Amino acid sequence: MCPKTEDRTRSEIRGLYEPEFSRHFCIQSVPDVEEILNEAEVKLDGVRQKIGQIAEELRGEDLHQFHRAFTPGIQEYVEAVSFHHFIRHRSLISLEEINARLVFIRDNNKAVGEGTFSSPCVLTFQITPTDYLLGVADLTGELMRMCISSVGNGDMDTPFQLSGFLRQIHDGFSLIGNTGPYEVSKKLHTLRQSLGKVEDACYTLRVRGSEIPKHMLADVFSSRAAHIDPDDAMA
Repeated sequence: MCPKTEDRTRSEIRGLYEPEFSRHFCIQSVPDVEEILNEAEVKLDGVRQKIGQIAEELRGEDLHQFHRAFTPGIQEYVEAVSFHHFIRHRSLISLEEINARLVFIRDNNKAVGEGTFSSPCVLTFQITPTDYLLGVADLTGELMRMCISSVGNGDMDTPFQLSGFLRQIHDGFSLIGNTGPYEVSKKLHTLRQSLGKVEDACYTLRVRGSEIPKHMLADVFSSRAAHIDPDDAMA
């Protein structure tokens, strides 16, 4: 597989998390939220085309042989598309829904006599359950930051929605436990940290929300969230 294609794919995905874009993407109350979501969808379509290039390069090859080369970028894609889906629908996108968008039509040139003709060829790229789970685990960290951003913008409802959503994800991962892939069990610790920070924020809002000025709440939560070990967050 071409390393340049993989680098471009990861670069496109990271573009979804540039500070200025991410800052607006986390806020529900902005008047142009639908415009922002549509902008994100265009970016995701660009990423899907990069994944289509990978599928084309690996046509006829054993995907498992090259899995280590593209799995980091694919996990970032799962995180990005899951975050976008959650913002719009307040639910977790399924693996089947993600894979349904990774079907590509390519021209397949065939020689006939002295000439050639082009016929459509269908290529698919199927994300593995493990890459899906690892991407969802990374999503929880983004949702924790969304919680802090929401409080800072006076949105006191979103943290409680996020708490329930993260609890459901945590419970699902807990059912897998040590029976699943090793990489997934490693992510469980980071997931628990994200859940704990959001639940702590909800507790503070419920018990001390009236005591702490709203403009200071985000600073309080940001300080607590910063205590997450950076090495754990990147695990």
